[in-house]
Amino acid sequence: MQNEPKLSLAVRGALDDYFMHLDGQPPHAIYDMVLHCVEKPMLEYVLNKVGGNQSKAADILGINRNTLRKKMATHGLE
Repeated sequence: MQNEPKLSLAVRGALDDYFMHLDGQPPHAIYDMVLHCVEKPMLEYVLNKVGGNQSKAADILGINRNTLRKKMATHGLE
């Protein structure tokens, strides 16, 4: 996994930690868990970078503004 982006390595490390600490419990809803954990800080970071301008943030994220607003509401970022 040479030349793997740092973000990918961080996700792999977090998943290794998650599986290591399951303590016999079966893994559950990993896809949603990872997306939720990554999406909120990403939205916060981009919104902060553009001074809260949702149009600019949506453009940087490659999504439309309505989608951004829905995601912000989901994460309590209104």
